[in-house]
Amino acid sequence: MAAECLAMRSRLIGRTVTGIYDDALRPVGVTAGQLNILAVVVRRGPISPGEVARRLNIEKSTMSRTVERMKRNAWLEISPGESARSQELRITKAGRRVLEEAEPMWREAQRRAREILGSSGVEAIHQLAAAIRERTAWAQ
Repeated sequence: MAAECLAMRSRLIGRTVTGIYDDALRPVGVTAGQLNILAVVVRRGPISPGEVARRLNIEKSTMSRTVERMKRNAWLEISPGESARSQELRITKAGRRVLEEAEPMWREAQRRAREILGSSGVEAIHQLAAAIRERTAWAQ
């Protein structure tokens, strides 16, 4: 089982790549996951936490905890949505500053990840992500 387990191998790849980004972003005080959320909110916002979670395939409870931390850091603000039970996320000035400060570090992490994965690994990840988007509802 261990010799063929796709879950184990994909988790190894995920932990390795995420570690590269988290290490690079540490000086700004943001994680790769938080940076992804900020990027989605900037691109699609205002946007509901549920929609961000769906786009990034994040568990609802993980999304709630992460957004709460980001709100405490003043990177996101939460406002009432269109219905009484909905909310919308908006990026703050501090959140935009984090994105700006993180960009060169993110670029370095991209370079390091590409170096470790090699061009065939990078291409494989792009192809796998495209196939997942095509075949599953979470990334639609």
